[in-house]
Amino acid sequence: QVQLVESGGGSVQAGGSLKLSCAASGSIFSPNAMGWYRQAPGKAREWVAAFTNGGIANYTDSVKGRFTISRANAKNTVQLQMNSLKPEDTAVYYCNVGPDLLRLWVSRHNYDTWGQGTQVTVSS
Repeated sequence: QVQLVESGGGSVQAGGSLKLSCAASGSIFSPNAMGWYRQAPGKAREWVAAFTNGGIANYTDSVKGRFTISRANAKNTVQLQMNSLKPEDTAVYYCNVGPDLLRLWVSRHNYDTWGQGTQVTVSS
């Protein structure tokens, strides 16, 4: 069974930090190909950070230098350390496979598995 479970969200003031965790169950997931996404109210879901090309970390421009994606010791677990948080980081955060693999799975297999997400709220 394929399942994604995100945790670690919360409410912080601008400049604060949070660490999100994602547990992925199912043999289709690999920590070297996982990523984080977020969806703010009224906006489309966007990619935030991901391991690509066999494990190289990549980030969207708005979080570079502030967010760090990492693999946890537990199997199929990835984390997102978020520092210097800004109000514009407020969103529901989700994990899944990285964006390139996600596009491939969606187009070939109509893949649409997402977890419940974890809410991050940053106040000014």
